[in-house]
Amino acid sequence: MIVIEHVYWLIGAFLLIATWLNLRDRRWAMAAFWVVLASAFLFGNAIQRAGANGARWPAQLMGLGVIALGLLAASGKMQIARDSEGAVSVRRANAQRLGNRLFVPALAIPLVTLALVLGAKYLRWGTSTLIDTAQPTLISLGIACVIALAVALRTTRASLPQAFGEGRRLLDTLGCVAVLPMLLATLGSVFAATGVGDAIAALVGTVIPTDDRIACLAAFALGMVLFTVIMGNAFAAFPVLMAGIGLPLLVLRHGADPAVLGAMGMLTGYCGTLLTPMAANFNIVPAVLLELPDQYGVIRAQMPTALALLAVNVVLMALLVFRGH
Repeated sequence: MIVIEHVYWLIGAFLLIATWLNLRDRRWAMAAFWVVLASAFLFGNAIQRAGANGARWPAQLMGLGVIALGLLAASGKMQIARDSEGAVSVRRANAQRLGNRLFVPALAIPLVTLALVLGAKYLRWGTSTLIDTAQPTLISLGIACVIALAVALRTTRASLPQAFGEGRRLLDTLGCVAVLPMLLATLGSVFAATGVGDAIAALVGTVIPTDDRIACLAAFALGMVLFTVIMGNAFAAFPVLMAGIGLPLLVLRHGADPAVLGAMGMLTGYCGTLLTPMAANFNIVPAVLLELPDQYGVIRAQMPTALALLAVNVVLMALLVFRGH
């Protein structure tokens, strides 16, 4: 059975390859950053199990690793290696030759992920499922990325070492921004554990009529957008808003369907992702990669879509989350 730990090992292995390639190029700070991050993916579950058995030092070492990541990111030494004019010319010529076929591997990722998630319970080896049903989406995404890599190699006629080299180049271009989604998701858990959700519930109770389910729903939707704009990630906003408004007011008091509320609440949060520079890996890095003159050009282009999607989402939630009541 494929479990989520196997996907983590796969990510860790790629980070080790990036480490080796940077060591070969004598880019010490970048190599140190990726090897520390690789350790979290490769040994995270072992550290968790050790903590459950009472051992504290593995978690303390990982905490030192997080501090090291921060120091390396702040050192200013994680600079990307500039491509030569020849390499840029070859890449542009290949892009023109392949044309729209370049989108095939990228489109394969969501399509394969969706197919695997929907078919996970039917994929069996004897009496066991091939994909752990506890984490089908993330596992399917990991498998889809491997399949997309194979499709990309077939489409471009590139070699596996070339693929690793280009993957390292993109990873180095992202730099420390690559870990931002994980850090922000962790921040959401920290906020939820420290009672921020309860503080939001108390604040909402003084501002809106909590007996009005539409008012509570609007507060939940707008809160998801606002907190996502602040935190840069809907995963960070979701536990806070769900604990403060979603569960106590919408689910328990007004009988909202938690599955529908959760799915559409996350989609509403993504409207905020389109609007914030805090989501740097989505909105700032593409502007840098595309060499746009306006650093916030991606956000400006996405703003009409975000606002339209938010309006549609609020209407759909009002129609769907209270269907049984």
